[in-house]
Amino acid sequence: MYIDSHCHINFPELAVRMPEIMAKMVENGVTHALCVSVDLPDFPQVLALAETYPHIYASVGVHPDYEDTEEPSAEQLVALSQHQKIIAIGETGLDYFRLKGDLEWQRERFRQHIRASRLSRKPLIIHTRAASEDTIRIMQEEGAGTEQGGVAGVMHCFTESLEVAEAAIAMGFYISFSGILTFKSARDLQAVARALPLERILIETDSPYLAPAPHRGKMNEPGFVRHVGEFLADLKGIPLKQVQEVTSANFFKLFNLAH
Repeated sequence: MYIDSHCHINFPELAVRMPEIMAKMVENGVTHALCVSVDLPDFPQVLALAETYPHIYASVGVHPDYEDTEEPSAEQLVALSQHQKIIAIGETGLDYFRLKGDLEWQRERFRQHIRASRLSRKPLIIHTRAASEDTIRIMQEEGAGTEQGGVAGVMHCFTESLEVAEAAIAMGFYISFSGILTFKSARDLQAVARALPLERILIETDSPYLAPAPHRGKMNEPGFVRHVGEFLADLKGIPLKQVQEVTSANFFKLFNLAH
């Protein structure tokens, strides 16, 4: 079996195809998926999906790319996270690739999410792009992860260096690989995945974006996470069943769910 640890099936282009999306998950052996929140106005849609489908979970958070949206407080995030199907805080983090200028608001938003994770005892889903140094620094300052009494989390859609991955793992975090891993141009990322222990790895689609080979260029969906798992098994030279079992067990362990 496979688990899509990060998707956005509430986005309109996927939401209109929900019966087909669910059928393709079954067809490809994808047993569970985590639908990740990107802003508060759309959070009710994310929660509604989790309430409708037993095998879909949800998070609550505001993505760092969303500049003109309601700014969450740690207390607000904690209150929204109390629902039993909300298993994580995020996605949160820093993105210096898409946005420029004074991004202190982005760093403060990130801090609020880390504080919410500590208060709620729910894992963080972290997005970082062109901002790894500040991401790790703020994680350390705010006590993200297990080192300073926080809880674990995941660096989602990971594209950074091995050093960044190891720094996050040292704080109790997992590293999640998306369809980017299957791209021919992703040699450096493939080397990172090859070097990391499978026991600290998750797989994801980040759908509707970043469809893996052989579907690159098409709309992504949770059923395609199978291709990420297959590529990871070939990359590491290990049985596919091992990748299925260990990445799924990692998901249940991180998010404190019954297997």
